[in-house]
Amino acid sequence: MTDVTDGVLHTLFHSDQGGHEQVVVCQDRASGLKAVIALHSTALGPALGGTRFYPYASEGAAVADALNLSRGMSYKNAMAGLGHGGGKAVIIGDPELIKSEELLLAYGRFVASLGGRYVTACDVGTYVADMDVVARECRWTTGRSPENGGAGDSSVLTAYGVFQGMRASAQHLWGDPTLRGRKVGVAGVGKVGHHLVEHLLSDGAEVIVTDVREESVRRITDSHPEVTVAVDTDALIRTEGLDIYAPCALGGALDDASVAALTARVVCGAANNQLAHPGVEKDLADRSVLYAPDYVVNAGGVIQVADELQGFDFDRCKAKASKIFDTTLAIFARAKADGIPPAAAADRIAEQRMAEAARR
Repeated sequence: MTDVTDGVLHTLFHSDQGGHEQVVVCQDRASGLKAVIALHSTALGPALGGTRFYPYASEGAAVADALNLSRGMSYKNAMAGLGHGGGKAVIIGDPELIKSEELLLAYGRFVASLGGRYVTACDVGTYVADMDVVARECRWTTGRSPENGGAGDSSVLTAYGVFQGMRASAQHLWGDPTLRGRKVGVAGVGKVGHHLVEHLLSDGAEVIVTDVREESVRRITDSHPEVTVAVDTDALIRTEGLDIYAPCALGGALDDASVAALTARVVCGAANNQLAHPGVEKDLADRSVLYAPDYVVNAGGVIQVADELQGFDFDRCKAKASKIFDTTLAIFARAKADGIPPAAAADRIAEQRMAEAARR
């Protein structure tokens, strides 16, 4: 355990991936809860980020994930213009096996003990119904059901924000914000992806989809027989004449192999952590592929859950998510001015906002 602890502490105190304000390890033996809550920054306001429930291979892997995810939320919330810093929690274990009302209530008590420094929401392995339970012990809970004062499913505004990012990409590259006549490939047409397809079709795009779940693809093609289906993601990214590639499934979609094979001029999708490793953003730029940073364009969901704290209003949230268009254009302009890839430009803007807030 010493090696794991030393590795975590080195990351926390010395690594560029560290710099976190607070990391809380939580345990409730009666319910089986083992959780980590990581607060990266509260410079812009209370840390906001979801709760991931996942069967990690080790406690060290769980802590590392919490550190990385919470840091990412600081950048996402800063670029979304929210009055929130970045935080994330992970619950260790298989949710199919150990998730229970008692465990979620115990988790809610731990979040509440932070006194509002951390606001939680849904993530992988947790759902609206789970947040309703957590909220019984913790008022700093978002992502609840409408029946319990929440906004419910955030995928609608997430997809809308990605669509705005695509429009900005088209404006920057082709001088027109419409997707009409553009060929767009969407990898992953689940909760977010199928809403994105609807936006694209309404705007006149030619859409190609793929998904490992046949039922997800069938839901699209049953309603829109004009949509083309690729057998897998590898075939999708190699499609001749593809204008935009939208990764909307798992992270790490952009690696050395996929970037080399990519035919699209733009990458703009809903998936988190699309860049498989540092340096991929430069590879994209070297191939003249315009990359819309994932944490910028997929911020519609966090905009929605943040709004719950004011009493959710869909129109107000949609207006905020519409600004993703302007934010994405500003990133492209900064990237061009500084001679750096858009991902690096987005990081610089976010870091500047956090630094300025910390000095106030």
